[in-house]
Amino acid sequence: MKWVSRLSMRAAIPFAACCLLAAPMGVARAGDKAQLSGNWNFNPDQSDDAQQKVQEAQQNSQHGSAGGGYPGGGSTGGGYPGGGGIGGSYPGGGGMGRGGMGGGMGRRGGMGNPGGGTQQHGLATTGGVISTTGIAGLTLGGGYGYLAGRHGLATDNLVAATVVTADGKVVRASDSENPDLYWALRGGGGNFGVVSSLEYQLHPVGPTIMAGAIAWPFSQAHEVLRFYREFTASAGDELTCISGVGHALDGSGVKVAIIGAAYFGAMTDGERILGPIKEFGSPLFDTIQPTEYSDLNSMFDIAYPKGMLNYWKSNFLTTLDDNVIHMMVDMVEHCPSKYSGIFLEHWHGTAVRVPHDRTAFHHRREGHNLLVLSQWHDAAAKEENIAWARQGFVRLEPFFAGARYVNYLDQDDAADLAGPFGGNYARLAQIKAKWDPGNVFHLNQNIQPAS
Repeated sequence: MKWVSRLSMRAAIPFAACCLLAAPMGVARAGDKAQLSGNWNFNPDQSDDAQQKVQEAQQNSQHGSAGGGYPGGGSTGGGYPGGGGIGGSYPGGGGMGRGGMGGGMGRRGGMGNPGGGTQQHGLATTGGVISTTGIAGLTLGGGYGYLAGRHGLATDNLVAATVVTADGKVVRASDSENPDLYWALRGGGGNFGVVSSLEYQLHPVGPTIMAGAIAWPFSQAHEVLRFYREFTASAGDELTCISGVGHALDGSGVKVAIIGAAYFGAMTDGERILGPIKEFGSPLFDTIQPTEYSDLNSMFDIAYPKGMLNYWKSNFLTTLDDNVIHMMVDMVEHCPSKYSGIFLEHWHGTAVRVPHDRTAFHHRREGHNLLVLSQWHDAAAKEENIAWARQGFVRLEPFFAGARYVNYLDQDDAADLAGPFGGNYARLAQIKAKWDPGNVFHLNQNIQPAS
């Protein structure tokens, strides 16, 4: 049996609210009344509002983009965070105009509590790893999350989407309706229109899993990263691990090495499989324990304080050898901000077994994605913090694969189209020419319409 949840992108609504839609017997749609049959009432699709904004922008010769992505709605450092989105006068939304665009439609559809009401039925879908992640941009850019190994990326779980196109039309994209647009949305970012609602495949998950994080003194950083490398080499689909070196989450400035892990299988198996992490070295703290899945996505929220300035650089690695580990540790040793760090995500399992041309998201090889996350509070410190990220990124370039995760790219990465789209770019350009020939949605990792 398959379960589907429908999320209306009235952007103020967190993913927790989306989950109130889910029921074991079908799809809950806008306007449904709460019934014993399992459908829940939900805020209506905002296609009409988005359609009006697109039409107004076209009349005023204003261009923008659609999407939203990582913490707070997108990638983080530039004038088009995560691809931006139609904002207009919505509270918290950026405007679609000549001055640039930020955020998602309205106040963004954040991941919030990723389990929400679906966890009443033991169901969930792949979300991000931070609760303020914008659900639309996360999905359109691929969508790595804790469930990626077991159930694929967020984009792999997208069943259908309602899209307001550049000419102001409202269309539905799915396997059977506008399949070319459906293919392009799943990894092509905010290039094709304003996504006003999304429907996701749900899976049995939780509600209680083994998950948490462990931190070690920075003096053990080399050993911790080597352990992470060996531990993930044999990881099954049920296990997700991320790691990094940086600073303690409390803002104290103490440097640490950390591993976060979640196991989506039998609890007894989780205790056994995560045991080696808990037994390794001399940790500062250990929170790996039975955890509600609905609490998992906020585990690292404390590492992203509101109001911080961000600059990110990211690339998939060809190898996580000792040279990479040494450079990561050395960079953090000389980091100018107590909020910055360098992180690793293990991509494996279901997420990498999808054929590279099945969706627009093309990188489907097991390995590690590296993120240099520069984060600071004082605007006067901008140059040194950006320089730290850029210089470290250049040092690591010899170990980079020819692939990048579009949700982590910044405005100065706009020229790199091979990294996020690879061999799928030509097809994406053809679809862009069909759905947005005037390149209305261009404040993003822009795909030029084919000529």
